[in-house]
Amino acid sequence: MNEKWIKILVLAGLALAIVFTPVLMSQSRKMIQVKGSDTLVNLVQILAENFMEKNPSVPLAVLGGGSSTGISALLNGTCDIADASRDWKQKEFDQAWEKGIKVKLFALAIDGLSIVVNEKNPLNELTMDQVAALYRGEVKKWKDVGGADLKVSLYGRQSNSGTYAFLLEHVLKNKPYSTDMKEMNGNAQIIEGILSDEAGIGYTGVGYVVDKSTGQVMKGLKVLKISKAKGQPSYSPLDKEAVYSGNYPISRALWQATNGTPTGGVKAFIEYELSPEGQKVVEAEGFFPIQGPLAEKNRENLK
Repeated sequence: MNEKWIKILVLAGLALAIVFTPVLMSQSRKMIQVKGSDTLVNLVQILAENFMEKNPSVPLAVLGGGSSTGISALLNGTCDIADASRDWKQKEFDQAWEKGIKVKLFALAIDGLSIVVNEKNPLNELTMDQVAALYRGEVKKWKDVGGADLKVSLYGRQSNSGTYAFLLEHVLKNKPYSTDMKEMNGNAQIIEGILSDEAGIGYTGVGYVVDKSTGQVMKGLKVLKISKAKGQPSYSPLDKEAVYSGNYPISRALWQATNGTPTGGVKAFIEYELSPEGQKVVEAEGFFPIQGPLAEKNRENLK
């Protein structure tokens, strides 16, 4: 083959690459990308698997990484659904507006954020102020809040976690965490740490504290009751009515967000998640279904 024909074939190959690369890219982007909260990741993975069994032509990829990571991905156009275990910040709404992104929010589940200790810890309850003092490092010995004579061992999350941010704002009142806190990669790691540490205390989504095979609190773990203030009644995050009513003081909605009103496969998946079938999965995974004004707002945002 002479040099002229070699050049023609090379140029033809380049032309085909230019033509077909966008086609291949568009095909790869048919997979719906869901990213964000580690509190939500297990639940959403199960919902996605159930959805894809009935809708095999709508593939989904579900990743964690933290609420801030998911929100950033939506703002950067690299995911279709952003999961968050905290409210969006005003600066994030501002960034979305600057980029022409119209954020639509959907409440997927209600969570009673759980304060957990090793089952050997004699304590059964704490006040909100005590939880804050422990996590700010102001209380360093368990005996100072009625426990054993052990140094408190703190387990938490990294700063990109929505749960980290939620506790910081709503419990610590935006005063910084203790520098002694061990920053774990996810809820499961916090649980693992507490199970092996008699002096440990951690925070985790309520869906992570129950053994799904027994329906009981995981062996080796104790979920503390929390009161709003000293002298007031304490409540468990496992108490559905206490969470719904706000008597359990560390309750929160778990959110998903899209760019504009969802369409196509994204809309179909969110509709499934919010359907009675999807909300049964929410409950089976230890969280609480959406109801009342949040459910109505979900319906409005799907229109």
